[in-house]
Amino acid sequence: MIITKIGGAACGALLIFLLAGWAGSGLYSIGGGHHGEHEAGYVIETDDAVTEVAEDVPEVPFAEVYASADAGAGERLWRQCGTCHSDQDGVNGVGPYLHGVVGRAKHAAVGFAYSDGLLATTGEWTPENLSDFIANPREYAPGTAMSYNGMRDVQDRANLIAYLDTLDD
Repeated sequence: MIITKIGGAACGALLIFLLAGWAGSGLYSIGGGHHGEHEAGYVIETDDAVTEVAEDVPEVPFAEVYASADAGAGERLWRQCGTCHSDQDGVNGVGPYLHGVVGRAKHAAVGFAYSDGLLATTGEWTPENLSDFIANPREYAPGTAMSYNGMRDVQDRANLIAYLDTLDD
């Protein structure tokens, strides 16, 4: 009796797997073949002309984008930064305070222990340097402790930096 139950359970499981495979192939096949020949996946129509136009768009220099930046929009973006950084002078969080960061020397926030990756950088936090860092912190300063993945949109970065520039007023 036990052997019959085990055999029945095995046959039932095999039947479930076969039915699931059949249902999956029916849901995810695009047809096109004959006698059971199917290509798996979805058909996504693309227009090659659109791809070529997107590749030919010239990159606008950051200085031009920054010139038309909106500090009000940057203030809304600040919420992402505010979880680790402070906008108050001298008050460090997980990251250094960003009050007066635009134009400040790098790794100059008083009382903050910078990672070796940031200590290896030199100069000031110009809007261009801040933009490069915010775009991809790990690429700008390899070894940085900042775990942020980066802000890809150049207009968002310009708006955020414009807001940061208002903090030292």
